Amino acid sequence: MPSLRLIAFDADDTLWPNQAHFDAAEARLYELLSHYGTPQQLSDQFFAVQRQNLPLFGYGAKPFMLSMIETVLQLTDGQITGQEIQLILDHGKRLLDFPIELLPHVPEALAAVKAQGLPLMLLTKGDLFDQESKLARSGLGDLFDHVEIVSEKNENTYQRILNRHNVQPEEFAMVGNSLKSDVLPVARLGGQAVYVPYHTTWVMERVADAERAGATFHEMASLAEVPAWLKGLR
Repeated sequence: MPSLRLIAFDADDTLWPNQAHFDAAEARLYELLSHYGTPQQLSDQFFAVQRQNLPLFGYGAKPFMLSMIETVLQLTDGQITGQEIQLILDHGKRLLDFPIELLPHVPEALAAVKAQGLPLMLLTKGDLFDQESKLARSGLGDLFDHVEIVSEKNENTYQRILNRHNVQPEEFAMVGNSLKSDVLPVARLGGQAVYVPYHTTWVMERVADAERAGATFHEMASLAEVPAWLKGLR
């Protein structure tokens, strides 16, 4: 097997918590807007609106706000008040500046990987401004040799990035918490995919068991296991 020449790490819910903040904001808004429907009605409609808007808005706090406003507009036939729109905007804005608290073992694991002489890449999807802000707030920026912020993570995206960096799939490793975005596309390309589960997964990132069939990847309990795994490959 060729030696690895590049290792990439996902950001949200791999290096720092993210989805839990969105889940809390969503639950709070359902509570505050409960006079427009039950939490389940709001949730079902919000999911449908988000799924429809993903190709237009992409990922992050701003699409969250827009889709939540659209959800309530649909459920109320346009009767949502300006005050309630402001409420949604206020909760969404908090998703753009929450303090970044690193997940366990993150700084040590990244430093240990970097000490092995392997270039590190941050490879995340979402809003450019939002993701750059999170990275700056994390204090991890100096550890990464490359930063790639993309609108979607699929096989075509990974292949374009590998081509740009002149790296073959078998020379590349990707570490992340999402089977859909971080693991399965890389495994299908022939790269080394490392799955580090997080305790919650956004509904849009969940995959059926059948989608995992035939995919070869490594599952680890935390990033602390990554440096030793890499040593075993090299």
